[in-house]
Amino acid sequence: MATRVAEAALEHASSTPLWCDDDRRPEPRAAYRGDHDVDLAVVGGGFTGLWAALLALEEDPGREVVVLEGARLGWAATGRNGGFCSSSLTHGVANGLARWPKEMPLLQRLGAANLDAIEATIRQHRIDCDFERTGELDVAVEPWQLEDLRGLHETLCELGEESELLGAEQTRALVASPTYLGGLLDRRGVAMVNPARLAWGLADAVEGAGGRIHESTRVLRLRSCGDRVLLTTATGTLRARQVVLATNVFRSPLRRARVYVVPVWDHMIATEPLSHSQLDGLGWESRSGVGDSGNRFHYYRLTSDNRLLFGGYDALYYYGSDLSSRRQRRPETEKMLYGHMLATFPGLAGVAITHTWGGAIDTSTRFSASWQRACGGKVVSVLGYTGLGVGASRFGAQVCLDLLAGRDNERTRLEMVRRGPIPWPPEPVRWLGIQMTRRSIARADANGGRRDLWLRLLDRLGLGFDS
Repeated sequence: MATRVAEAALEHASSTPLWCDDDRRPEPRAAYRGDHDVDLAVVGGGFTGLWAALLALEEDPGREVVVLEGARLGWAATGRNGGFCSSSLTHGVANGLARWPKEMPLLQRLGAANLDAIEATIRQHRIDCDFERTGELDVAVEPWQLEDLRGLHETLCELGEESELLGAEQTRALVASPTYLGGLLDRRGVAMVNPARLAWGLADAVEGAGGRIHESTRVLRLRSCGDRVLLTTATGTLRARQVVLATNVFRSPLRRARVYVVPVWDHMIATEPLSHSQLDGLGWESRSGVGDSGNRFHYYRLTSDNRLLFGGYDALYYYGSDLSSRRQRRPETEKMLYGHMLATFPGLAGVAITHTWGGAIDTSTRFSASWQRACGGKVVSVLGYTGLGVGASRFGAQVCLDLLAGRDNERTRLEMVRRGPIPWPPEPVRWLGIQMTRRSIARADANGGRRDLWLRLLDRLGLGFDS
């Protein structure tokens, strides 16, 4: 019966990501053609690439900057995410403390400043992207998760961060779900945003500052050529003094960077706009983003037109780092998410799903960004945000520009910038290791959060994963 209900709700859902199904989506920009010299070439038109171009033009308005995007702006991770814009640069405090404990106060400060700067840029350029500084509510839906939230609250207090530890009634007063046993509220560290509109607005700002953007332009080869870097495309060549590689999970022109990320597929569903009575039943007046505290976790939020976007939980890796378009829909996961959504909010029974989609996350072994330099320092790559790139991409882009300029500052001195992650092993070891980890994580969730021998080994090797 539950399967039939889910199938009926999903029957007419569009495969287009909600954010891209928008009449404001700009017309495609022309592909790059010809043979030109520029100061800075940016490969990739997602958040990192757009931020790199805009920040470079703000630093030096006379700099000639060109962005080369292989497909359309916002078509990949930039337009397929949940629209959570977090201040975290380390994929959460726990992950950061496990890797860079001495630097966490600085990383937290830099992350907060980065989110403030994103908000300031949106205001400066009047980007209409539904930016709401709502904060985020982490909820416990199992008893063992309460202890984890208490520990996280204590850690945040030690770092001088503000958060509120809530009981079941306090949590349900913010968002009414019978599954909530408690919560931890961060009022300032996360914003909700329409990510596609943010990307389109940043692109307009880049062009307004004198930059050029070309879509449908894949960079096929990259090599050093004297004091320049030669980028070859199907329709031309570009010689750049400096290059930022912002390819996310896709095949980088820089071979050495490819081993640092694998594509993990995440799926989302979006409901039709909720009625006034449905919204009243949720009591979600703060409009904060919500995430539950399992190892396999859900995240969800309201959109500007009061749809519920619900995603996560079933992170998937396919053998050979498969990025083919057939992975963008997975009926089993979509039906599972619908069932989980109704378990969280029983009052939404019967609501229709209008959009469902999947996207690949550039997952690093340390779950946060890393930087690689090449061609005598003329090329810098950044990738591996592992799901928090909406906010951290601006910081990643700024560090790229710092490294290209040879700056010695508090960003470039960070250990997370100076040292890279452990690379992913080749297949079939890669696939086997990820599948073993997924099974162990599922067992941990079913056994009060207790981590088995495999997860404890990964923790000791610096490869631990907890959310």
